[in-house]
Amino acid sequence: MNSISNRNNVKVVGNGEKVMLFAHGFGCDQNSWQFVTDAFKDDYKLVLFDYVGAGKSDLSAYSSSRYGRLEGYAQDILEVCDELKLNNTILVGHSVSSMIGLLAAIEQPSFFNKLVFVGPSPRYLNDENYHGGFEKADLEALFEFMDSNYLGWSSQLAPAIMGNPDRPELGEFLTSSFCSTNPDIAREFARVTFFSDNRKDLQNLKVESLTLQCNDDIIAPLNIGSYILENTPLNKLHIMEASGHCPHISHPQETIAAIKAFLN
Repeated sequence: MNSISNRNNVKVVGNGEKVMLFAHGFGCDQNSWQFVTDAFKDDYKLVLFDYVGAGKSDLSAYSSSRYGRLEGYAQDILEVCDELKLNNTILVGHSVSSMIGLLAAIEQPSFFNKLVFVGPSPRYLNDENYHGGFEKADLEALFEFMDSNYLGWSSQLAPAIMGNPDRPELGEFLTSSFCSTNPDIAREFARVTFFSDNRKDLQNLKVESLTLQCNDDIIAPLNIGSYILENTPLNKLHIMEASGHCPHISHPQETIAAIKAFLN
């Protein structure tokens, strides 16, 4: 294993020729994909990784100057693709990784064949004629709580993000993922995520994409899927019956079926 693979804890499994690259969302790592990957490994080569600062990545490689913008995380993706010599890759990105993947595909379109956005949002803050779902004051209060009590913040927010309160074990799964993340890095990544604005970048994507939009998601309201569809060339929208923000964890079979329908 050489440096980028070590840095990002890259794992490669599966038997196919075509490559699927899975990019996890905020507060997660590559383990969040465990409920869907088995369905693809007979037909695809699967590449899983952790962003610097997440999972079993090399924390010493983290720098605020690089990862103070989503572009820094997009560089992680591009460097993994470059080192593994990946071309025409199918990138599956959850939440903020949808826009990180978008930025990577705009910079190096030859690396990518298709993008799958799972619960994406180009901007989380409300704006004039745009409903992102959050007011600035709400986010400031969220960050204040996060700064004062990260574990308490995680145990409250993770189940809300997961949704599906009738299945508390799902919220516990996400809480444990949040709690295993370095709090200082998590705080920086949260700010970068929630204050990002990639609306103008959507029009620059030249790669075919699918948006998987959950019907009840506190992070990405239902209108977001339509917004991405209207502003992104070659985008398809699939509204899921799944609720919550993590359908690959809470509703893996529906997620798998939607991705397979798009790829086929």
